[in-house]
Amino acid sequence: MIFASFEFLCLFLPLFFAAYFLTPQRWRNLPVLLLSWGFYAWWRLDFLALLLGVTLFTFLVARAMEKAGAQGPLAKRWMQFGLVGNLATLGYFKYANFGVDSFNMLLDGLGLGRMGWTEIALPIGLSFYVLQSVSYLVDIRRGTVPVSHSFLGYATYKAIFSQLIAGPIVRYAEIKNELVVRQYSWAQFGMGARRFMIGFAMKVVLADTISPMVDSVFHLAAPTLVDAWAGALAYTLQLFFDFAGYSAMAIGLALMIGFRFPENFDNPYLAGSIQAFWQRWHMTLGRFLRDYLYIPLGGSRQGQTRTSVNLFLTMLIGGFWHGANWTFIAWGAWQGALLVAHRHWRMGHAAMPWILGHAITFLAVLLGWVVFRAPDLPSAGRMYGGMIGLHGTGLSDELAWQVTPDQWICILVGLSFVYLPLLRGRLPFLKPAAELGPFWRLPWTVAPLLAFLLGIVLLYSRAAVPFLYFQF
Repeated sequence: MIFASFEFLCLFLPLFFAAYFLTPQRWRNLPVLLLSWGFYAWWRLDFLALLLGVTLFTFLVARAMEKAGAQGPLAKRWMQFGLVGNLATLGYFKYANFGVDSFNMLLDGLGLGRMGWTEIALPIGLSFYVLQSVSYLVDIRRGTVPVSHSFLGYATYKAIFSQLIAGPIVRYAEIKNELVVRQYSWAQFGMGARRFMIGFAMKVVLADTISPMVDSVFHLAAPTLVDAWAGALAYTLQLFFDFAGYSAMAIGLALMIGFRFPENFDNPYLAGSIQAFWQRWHMTLGRFLRDYLYIPLGGSRQGQTRTSVNLFLTMLIGGFWHGANWTFIAWGAWQGALLVAHRHWRMGHAAMPWILGHAITFLAVLLGWVVFRAPDLPSAGRMYGGMIGLHGTGLSDELAWQVTPDQWICILVGLSFVYLPLLRGRLPFLKPAAELGPFWRLPWTVAPLLAFLLGIVLLYSRAAVPFLYFQF
């Protein structure tokens, strides 16, 4: 079940709101927890068993840390035990297949027999809720959050359905007070609903319309220059509107029941440097990598060479976190190299004009998305070959018959929305609601509803498309 489906909109969501608002306020964590577990079990019941196991394990380790004195040596060993347990779970389910496949490739190269292996299914959302466990245990050790004494409260934090599958990566400290008491108002509910509708339209109207074009291009055996660049641009937009749309829906759903989740995107494609891009793209992951990986590695405290190594390793590991494939390792290495190059450039040069920095950054990000999307490195190589014209220049017949006018229109509309925030000071409807006059307040309210209804019509006419980040 995904947010952009009739099962969710017409079955789960009404049931959830009815159960939630009919429950006395002091017990409302209970329907959140039970229905979130039901939401998760919709995929597979055994996946729910793993979520329950990770939740209980981390909760008990945290309590053991507290009893040992959170900053004491025994508590440190408990934290290490908890981290190893969580990361080993992630490693087994997410990377065991990759490890065996890579080992078998080596055996093939040596002319030896392959190792037998049964493929392991990756539980949905595992990468995200394991990171939550890591941040919780480390923050307890650092003394920045208290240990939860309520399993109901902690399990609710882990299971809130709107962020369970693909983030944002919410830290315990960010909602610990709201797990105890939450403020409600119809205005807040309305703001959450508006945010949900905007995210729904981003996903269904734009990302899902562009999706078939992206799939067609990346399946071409020899994409031409136009094919490859059109496909790379289309995927650049699809990924943003899909993931940012999901994040907007998650944040909106949480706001409707009184939780305030951190923002995950801030116009990343308007960034004037690769550093600014990573401060705006998947912001909760970026902060996690900074606080729990880059800084523990030494950050920028040990000289320029070590800082460069730390940056590169952080992004390399961040790339591998996205998936068990050499393409994600290559993408992480590309992002790390870009950040290192940017850091060295800043040391000896004045800041670039925004327009030039933006053009270089957008191009670098787009090139990175090619290997990020490709199923394997040879496929990425064919796309890059097409981008320099190795397979011809014009739009190929193989692609032309598959691409429809609405896909080209959505690419243009998507690009328009990417750059629209540049006009924020000039267009009245881009201002915050509190600053709008009576004339603009109506379209500010009605436009998301109309976009949502358009999404409903499109959803009715085609199958629901899973969110791209579900695979990570």
